[in-house]
This record gives sequence, C-alpha cells and structure tokens, in this order.
Amino acid sequence: MTAAPIDVPADAQSWLFEATDICKNFGNVQALRRATLRVAVGEVVGLVGDNGAGKSTLIKTISGVQPADSGSFAFEGREVEIHGPADAANLGLAFVYQDLALCDNLDVVANLFLGREIAGRGPFKRLKGVEMHARTRALLDSVGVRTLQSLRTEVGGLSGGQRQAIAIARAMIGEPQLLVLDEPTAALGVTQTEQVLQLIRRLKAAGHGVILISHNMADVMQVCDRVTVLHLGSNAGDFPCLPEARGDIIAAITGINAVAPEGSVA
Repeated sequence: MTAAPIDVPADAQSWLFEATDICKNFGNVQALRRATLRVAVGEVVGLVGDNGAGKSTLIKTISGVQPADSGSFAFEGREVEIHGPADAANLGLAFVYQDLALCDNLDVVANLFLGREIAGRGPFKRLKGVEMHARTRALLDSVGVRTLQSLRTEVGGLSGGQRQAIAIARAMIGEPQLLVLDEPTAALGVTQTEQVLQLIRRLKAAGHGVILISHNMADVMQVCDRVTVLHLGSNAGDFPCLPEARGDIIAAITGINAVAPEGSVA
C-alpha cells in the first residue's frame, strides 16, 4: 500500500513554529529553494534528506546562524524575524548539534551552566554552587537521567547516551518550547540509542515541539509523528510516520521520479 504525502493544516494557529518558503544562496549556489518546515506543540517532526539536501542550511536559518535571504518565520501563529541566534533563543528555540559542544574536562554541573553561572549580588558575585547543583539534578530528572552517581563527574568519562542527555538538559535551561536535535543517535550503540529515543518521547509528552534531523530511518519511524523530506533544497513531501509510508519516504529522499531544479548542484 502506498502512502501519499499528507496535507498539513492551513490554520496558522495550529502550529508552534513555521518556516515558510525559505531561500538561501551561497554565491551562485542555491542551497534552499522555498523550503518549508512546520511543527506543532507536542509534535516530533523528522527532517530527512540525502547529503546536500539542505537540512543543515535550513536549520542554520532557523537558528539565525545563517539568516535566510527570503521567506518568513512564525511562532505561535504570529510572524517573527530571526536575524541571529539571540532572536531564536528569545523565541524559545533551542538547538543541540551533533558535536554536542561539551567540555570533557568539566563536570556535569559546570557544563550545564557554562557561561550562565548563577551568582549572588555584590562586588564579588560568589557562585551559588548549591543552587546550580539542585537545578542540574532537576533538569536531568526531567529528561529521565537518574543513573549518574555524581554530578561532579567529568563528562569526558560518560557514555554517549549520557552525554547526549546532558546536552539536551543544558538546552532546556532556558525552558524552550521547540528543540532541534541534529543526529542525536549518531555513533551510539543500541542501548544508548534507545535511551535517547526515550528521552525524545519524554520531551513530546511534556508538550515540547521537536525537530529531529537524522539519517537513521529506523529511529525516525520510532519516534516521529511526521516526516518532512528535503531534496536539492526543496520540499519533496510531508509523510506520516507509518510503516506503509517508508518506501515513499525513501523514494522522496533519493529523488526517484523527481525533476532536478535548473542549476542544481549535486
């Protein structure tokens, strides 16, 4: 049975976040051609595509790292502007990239609050270690990490799944409504992968919107509600995460029966 691309709701109020008709050029190379991505409250959307499809570029426009040349963004039904990372953060968007950006020689607490330490008032601004420790424990509990014996453990000695959870917990310090996870299960074993997927399920249950970028279709099909496919910088379809849709998703990723846009670069 073939699963056709689904029609997404037209009502802007139903979406937590929308990126619509996003275009981005790098010189003569058109990386994004009116790409569109939407996610609802409590929805996990998989963003998939082959290498060079435009996934990373689209996420960088959403994060403000590489502002879009044209297109629009909307948050909770109102149009917003994203010109830099601060704009995205102020909206309640958080990003966890594949490299995690953790400091291996620092402990868990120091990693979570690096650059945003809680300090008292006065000329010396003494750090509030007890408060940061308590908030770290609460954040890790919220994402289901209860196996760490000590929060003073250097993160360089932790498992891949634990490191990924710590990176996500750090992103949640600002209480974001939308989290973008870039290849969170890459290079993880079976057990660690399941831990991360369970974490994503907890985020969904808590009402967070999640955008999952992944090349692992098994992971995508396990946790996503919907899949948005990019091909050569353009949308190739939105599909439900159903077993019968898997073949159509793969076909959209590979560009079978698709016509390459003029001037595209493989």
